[in-house]
Amino acid sequence: MSVIAVLEFRLRPETLSEGLPVLHEVLQETRTFAGCRSVEVMVDQADPAHLVVVEHWESMEADEAYREFRAGPGAPTALGPHLAGAPVLTKGVLDPSI
Repeated sequence: MSVIAVLEFRLRPETLSEGLPVLHEVLQETRTFAGCRSVEVMVDQADPAHLVVVEHWESMEADEAYREFRAGPGAPTALGPHLAGAPVLTKGVLDPSI
């Protein structure tokens, strides 16, 4: 069963121009991770430092392997100084019955 992960976060406005290229690099790596179907980024038009990343994964196992990678050797440490706070992650599956 495919999984959708939504990651919402804010970059620090004062480092936005430096943080966006770092985010681009992080997401390029995400897009090539095994099991990743797609990654899309929504930028809030009222607040360009507010971003929502929508990831589509082939399975819960693929998503979990990715989260383990990011918590360990693939931790995006260069992004940390540009974050205004802790990201919020929501994961789920599509329910066609609703």
